[in-house]
Amino acid sequence: MDVAKLVEMTLTGLGYELVDFGVSGRGLMRVFIDKPEGVSIEDCERVSHQLTRLFTVENVDFERLEISSPGLDRPLKKLADFVRFSGQKAQLKLRVPLSGRKNFVGILGEVQDGVLQLDVDGSPVAIELSNLDKARLVPVF
Repeated sequence: MDVAKLVEMTLTGLGYELVDFGVSGRGLMRVFIDKPEGVSIEDCERVSHQLTRLFTVENVDFERLEISSPGLDRPLKKLADFVRFSGQKAQLKLRVPLSGRKNFVGILGEVQDGVLQLDVDGSPVAIELSNLDKARLVPVF
């Protein structure tokens, strides 16, 4: 059973988006959720109760369950994330260097055929999504 898929289907049914999911070696399960109007403590409680019941029924082994919002420096994982946050500032780390660099900070542009256009200080940089190691929004205050 793919626990991440089970969690994602459940969250979608509740009106939330699964942003990230992880399990540590000591039985800690972390679930990061989002929704368009933001995530409240009540949302985290609701999801926690629902997933606890689901895991009991599905015999999913865990010791602790942690539910939280993705934060202001939200990770960008899916193509839909890059489309949704187009025009916002992001920090990207690449798997394989591009022009001798692995780290970029810039404004997210459009994505076509798996290639993201990133505006880095006024210069366009084309980055293949398949080469991304990590991507996060940069909070602007």
